[in-house]
Amino acid sequence: MAETIFSKVDYTLGNLIEYIELGEIALPDIQRPFVWKNIKVRDLFDSMYRGYPVGYFLFWQNSLAETTKNIGEDNKQKSARLLIVDGQQRLTSLYAVIKGETILRENFSKEKIAIAFNPLTESFEVADAAIKNNKLYLPNISEVWENDLFDVVDEYMGAAATVKDITDEERKNIRRAIQRVHSLTAFPLTAIELSGEMDEEKVAEVFVRINSKGKQLNQADFILTLMSVYWEEGRRDLEAFCQASRIPTTGEASSFNHYLQPDPDQLLRVAVGLAFSRARLKYVYAILRGKNLETDETSPELREAQFAALKEAQKQTIDVQNWHEYLKALRAAGYRGANMISSKTGIVYCYLMYLIGKVRYNVDHRELRRVIAQWYFMVSMTARYSSSAESQMEVDLANLREVKTADEFCATLRRACDEQLTNDYWAISLPSDLTSAAGRSPAQNAFFAALNLLEAKVLFSEQMVSESLDPATKAKRAAVDKHHLFPKAYLAKNGITSRRQTNQQANLALLEWRDNNKASAKAPADYLPELSTNIDPADLERMYYWHALPDGWEKMKYEDFLLQRRERIGSVIKDAYAKICGEASKPPATSIDVNQLVETGESDEIEFKSTLRINLHTQQKDAKMELAVLRTIAGFLNRKGGKLVIGVSDDGEALGLEIDGFPNEDKMNLHLVNLINSKIGKQYMMYIAPRFEDYEEERAFVVECQASRSPVFVKKDNQEVFYVRSGASTSELTGNEMQEYIRRRFD
Repeated sequence: MAETIFSKVDYTLGNLIEYIELGEIALPDIQRPFVWKNIKVRDLFDSMYRGYPVGYFLFWQNSLAETTKNIGEDNKQKSARLLIVDGQQRLTSLYAVIKGETILRENFSKEKIAIAFNPLTESFEVADAAIKNNKLYLPNISEVWENDLFDVVDEYMGAAATVKDITDEERKNIRRAIQRVHSLTAFPLTAIELSGEMDEEKVAEVFVRINSKGKQLNQADFILTLMSVYWEEGRRDLEAFCQASRIPTTGEASSFNHYLQPDPDQLLRVAVGLAFSRARLKYVYAILRGKNLETDETSPELREAQFAALKEAQKQTIDVQNWHEYLKALRAAGYRGANMISSKTGIVYCYLMYLIGKVRYNVDHRELRRVIAQWYFMVSMTARYSSSAESQMEVDLANLREVKTADEFCATLRRACDEQLTNDYWAISLPSDLTSAAGRSPAQNAFFAALNLLEAKVLFSEQMVSESLDPATKAKRAAVDKHHLFPKAYLAKNGITSRRQTNQQANLALLEWRDNNKASAKAPADYLPELSTNIDPADLERMYYWHALPDGWEKMKYEDFLLQRRERIGSVIKDAYAKICGEASKPPATSIDVNQLVETGESDEIEFKSTLRINLHTQQKDAKMELAVLRTIAGFLNRKGGKLVIGVSDDGEALGLEIDGFPNEDKMNLHLVNLINSKIGKQYMMYIAPRFEDYEEERAFVVECQASRSPVFVKKDNQEVFYVRSGASTSELTGNEMQEYIRRRFD
C-alpha cells in the first residue's frame, strides 16, 4: 500500500474559528482574498442550519512559516501551523459573519456581510433595506454570537410583537430557531491536511484531482501565498497599487489609468521577471522558499537574499512614476485606452520590458519611450503573447542575456520587430488577420492606433479619431460608431446574410453616430453623396487614404471591396508603424506659383488652356473646349498628376478669365466641378484642387491634379474614353494598349 501524504482531521466550526484567532490557521490567499457573493454565504448558512454537508477543507502543513497573514484585520500572530489550500472562500465567509469582520471585495472595496434570519419561517436572506426594516427578521445574525443570546431573543420578541401577535407556540419556535443558529459553531467539519514535506507542485496536483470544479492553482498563486507568509507588507503594497488603479483621483498621484486595472498576480510576474529574468514561474516558488534547485536543500540565508531581490524589483514595479511613464509609451504607439487593448498579458509583459530598459540598462527616457512604443505596437498587432505567453517571454528575455548597453537593448528589441514584421507579414499575414468578424481584434486595434498616429479625422467629419477614442470622454451614446460601409440590411437584400461576411472588419469604419443614422440601410452609392457633399476635396482624399477606401468603392462588388480594403488597411498600418520608428515620410506636395508654371512651360505635367468653354475663333460656348480641359485633367490623373492653367495661351500670354463670361470666379469653379462630376466622376474630385491666382495683370484658373489610385475615364458621346498624358500632349488609349497601361499603372 502506498504511503499516504495526508491525514484526515475532524473539527467543529468553533474549533476552526478559535484556531484562526490563535494564528494556528492562516489565510495564504492562494485563491485571492475575495469572498463569495452574499447570496452564496446565505446558502452556506442555510445548508448548515438544515444539517446538510458543506464539503471539506484542504490544509497544507506550513513547516517553514515564521509569520503569517491572518483572516480578519491585519493582526500579527505567531507562526501558523496550517495554510488553507481549498475552502478559503467558505472559511473566510464563516469567520467574517460569526466574528462580524470586514471582508475585501474583488474591486478592493471593504464591507461587512449582513445575513438576516427570520426565526418564524426559519429562512435566511441577504439583508437589504427592506429586510433591515422588517421587525420579523434578525437583520444580522452576527449579533447572535456577539451578544448575550437571551438578550438577542428578548429584543427580537419585543420588536416582532410590534407588528404581529406572537403566540406561545411561536415563542417556543423563535427561541429554538435562534438557539439553533447560535449552535452552528458546533457544526462538524472535516479537513484533509497535506504534509509539509510536499512541494507546491504536488499540492497543486492534489488540489486539481480532488476539486476539478475549483480554480486550478498556478505558480502565481503559490508565490502570492509565500508573500503572505514571509512578506505581508509587500503583498499589501501590491494589492494597494491594484486597488488604486481602479479608483479615479483628483490631483493626487496614483496608479489609476484607462488601460489596465492590474491584478496582484500580473504585477507579480513583472517583478519576478525583473528580479530573476524568468517568465516561467515554475521554479520561483521554490527559489523564494530558499531552495537550492541543484541540491533541493532549503536555506534561510538564500531565502532572505532571493526575497531581497524580489523586494527591489517590486519597488520599481509599483513605482507610480514608472507606471505612468510606461503608459505614455502606449499612447505614443497610438493606443488610447482599454477599448483598444486585445491582450492584458501584452501590456504586462511590455511593462516588464520597459522596466528592464530603465532599471538595468538606464536607457534615455525619450529613446526608451520610442522603442517601447514600437515594441508594443508589434506585440499588440501580432498577438505575440496570446498563446504560450510564458514561453515567448522566456525567449525574449533570453535574447537580452548577452546585452550589455542601452544601445544594444534598443537594437535587440528593434531587430525582433523587424524579424516579425517582414514584407510577407505586411502583404499577406496582416490582410489575412483582417478577415475576422470578431468585435475586436489585434489587427483592427492596430488600424485604429494607426489612425491616431496619422492624426486622422473620422470619416466624413471634422472630429479627430483620437478625440473620439479618448476613454476619458463618455456620453450616453458614443460619439463615433463602427459603421458598416456596406450596411447589413443592404447586403441581406443582395443575398449576403452570414455574420462572418457582413461583420468583416474591412467592412467597418469609424463614423459619427448621426452620420451612421443617415447611412442606415442604404446602398453605399446612395448615402455617399449626402455624407461627402460638404467635404473639401483635398480633405476627402486624405480621408479615403486614412480609412483605406479605394476609389469608386461605393460601386464595387462587396467581395472585391473587402479584398482591396484589407490590403489598404495594411498599408495604412505600415505607414503609421514607420512613423513610430522615426522613418521620414514624404513631405506634402506644395503648390507652385502660376508665374513659375508659365516660366517652366508646357510639359508632361503642365498645360495651358486659353479658355474653359469659349471657342476663340467663334466666340461661342463650345463643348469641344470643355472636353479638351477634361481630357487634360483625366490624362494627369491617369499618369502622375499635373497642373492645368486656364486663362493663359500656349505661348504663355496672359489672356484672363473674362473671355469665358462667368459672373464671378465661384461660378466658374462650380461649372468645372459640375463638368468633372458628370463627365469623369465625383469620386475623383479628391485628387483635384482648383484655385485662382493673379498672373501679370490678369487672373488665371489653376487646376492641380494628383495621380489617381484607379483608372479614370471621360464620358464622350455616350462612351467612356481613357486618356493618358504623354509628353506635352494628351493621348487616347484603346484596346490592348489601354488594358496593358492600366495593368502596369494601377495593378
